Amino acid sequence: MTRPLVADIDLDAFRHNYALARAQAPGSRALAVIKADGYGHGAVACARALEGLPDGERPPAFAVACLEEAERLREGGIRTPILLLEGIFEAAELERVEALSLWMAVHSDWQVEALLAYRPARPIPVWLKVDSGMHRLGFAPAAVPAVWARLAAAPGQATDLHLMSHLATADEADTRACCDQLARMQALADRLQAPLCLANSPATLAWPEAHGAWVRPGVMLYGSDPLEVPNAASQGLQPVMTLRSAIIAVRDIAPGEAVGYGRRWQATRPSRIATVAGGYGDGYDRHAADGTPTLVAGRRAPLAGKVSMDMLTVDITDIPEAEIGTEVVLWGRATNGAVLSIDEVAHHCDTISYTLLTGVLPRVPRRYSCQV
Repeated sequence: MTRPLVADIDLDAFRHNYALARAQAPGSRALAVIKADGYGHGAVACARALEGLPDGERPPAFAVACLEEAERLREGGIRTPILLLEGIFEAAELERVEALSLWMAVHSDWQVEALLAYRPARPIPVWLKVDSGMHRLGFAPAAVPAVWARLAAAPGQATDLHLMSHLATADEADTRACCDQLARMQALADRLQAPLCLANSPATLAWPEAHGAWVRPGVMLYGSDPLEVPNAASQGLQPVMTLRSAIIAVRDIAPGEAVGYGRRWQATRPSRIATVAGGYGDGYDRHAADGTPTLVAGRRAPLAGKVSMDMLTVDITDIPEAEIGTEVVLWGRATNGAVLSIDEVAHHCDTISYTLLTGVLPRVPRRYSCQV
């Protein structure tokens, strides 16, 4: 018998979520973001699932953070265009960008200078990144027309120019800052007659005025709802990863007895405690509070005590049928169809779904399924 913890990856759900993103922005092209190894799901497997869709349904491009991520996709047989969201990190990378037929963002003067000094056999598609208010990467809006003109005047180096930026608050109920960013970008796009890519996952779901020529769904593809206030579209997302394990021990605890490191959780009634294979050594967040939900035999059961490196403990007093070997879902879909949202678990850990999904460590086997 092997350790029962596994990350089940439902590629049909992944395809469903991509189709949902496309449906929210029917007038836009939908670039699929699969950086950070597909948010912990396996970038090559996720890309293959989408690249295998019929004509008209597959992504026109993928997006990753860096050259190394793009190289792994190409080595995995992916031929769809790939955009480097942060561009190059040194001029020498341009040779690989050209060899792998990549698209690149440019966000700094040095990147522009490096590209204009390079002599590719074929021009490189360029997405000019604008700092529209997030103050992370990009050119100030006032500087963009001059940079755009330089790139447009170098057809041997740069082609298929786009504008892009990132929305800092598209997930929030307060819309003022997002409206400001959108207005800045729309004004630039109109002035330059440029195709615009602005909408991340929350904007894809809730900001149709931000859709532009391209949307770039990310975390929503993996089934996480990025909106502070869910809407009808976001509620249609399906979980892609199920972090699934099993009970490996059961013990009875008397009132007043404690469980786990630091004796944080103490029984207030006669209790049954299940020990589950899975802990922070696997990527389950050690900050998970007592009461963090799990699904035991498809029924909700609360975490009881601090998470250990390889194990965690759950109160199964109200699930008398639970025993050694019973399924425990830490997030995702149980065998009986019950769903525990990654977003709910993240809330109990005082974090976000991104950190949980990308934090599942390599020792957890990924098990893929795809019916289509």
